[in-house]
Amino acid sequence: MNIRIDTLEHEMGTGQLEINFEHDDPLLICDQVMMFKRLVKEAAMKHDMHATFLAKPLQLEPGSAMHWHISIVDDQSKVNIFSSKDGNETEKFSHFIAGLQKYTPESILFNAPYVNSYRRFTRWQNAPINLYWGYDNRTTGLRVPSSSADNRRIEFRIGGADVNPYLSIATSLACGYLGLQEKLEPSAPEDGNAYNLPFKLPRNLSSAMELLEHSEVMPILMGNRFLQVYIAIKAHEYNRYFEVISPWEREYLLLSV
Repeated sequence: MNIRIDTLEHEMGTGQLEINFEHDDPLLICDQVMMFKRLVKEAAMKHDMHATFLAKPLQLEPGSAMHWHISIVDDQSKVNIFSSKDGNETEKFSHFIAGLQKYTPESILFNAPYVNSYRRFTRWQNAPINLYWGYDNRTTGLRVPSSSADNRRIEFRIGGADVNPYLSIATSLACGYLGLQEKLEPSAPEDGNAYNLPFKLPRNLSSAMELLEHSEVMPILMGNRFLQVYIAIKAHEYNRYFEVISPWEREYLLLSV
């Protein structure tokens, strides 16, 4: 398998690197991501180091994300459905954004799958806190990069580096698909700082599980039996997490309550 990397550069955080893959079929990209993560971990160990894809490994440092740049190509014409013949945005482009805005919260358990994932959603640290969208706006959860009409795409900025790429990209595409099916309309593009707007993402794993449990559409798209098993696993992880008393609780509460 060829891992097709476009760029590799240092990011904002200490020891944090950004890797961009070349655009490709979603399944092929997921295969490359899984292979890449394993190769990086193995290479680090050979040099007596450790590489982590934890969403928020260091306090007061930016978290690590897995952003998807999504464009949809017509199977027959091979044309990007987000752009019209004259190069303008299409209605399908707007519907897809609206689908992501409406349905991402109830599927966020696939883009923030661990208790640590929610520590990444923090103001002023290059991570989203809501699902507003904007043109080249890196404070929004959904960003439309500057590009030619052929390359028009939506950057889905919600997922952390800890996601299962197959589940993350499947559910993000599913949310956009629902927007197309229902012909939903998005909010107006946000040209200001979205960190000044309300926090509209689930704040913890428990809230995310509850949203997915009450979803009417995700069982249809992802399979009800699969969702039952997935939620049960996450509930078990969450319960085990709560069995651990944190150092913070001991430091600030043990002798003061």
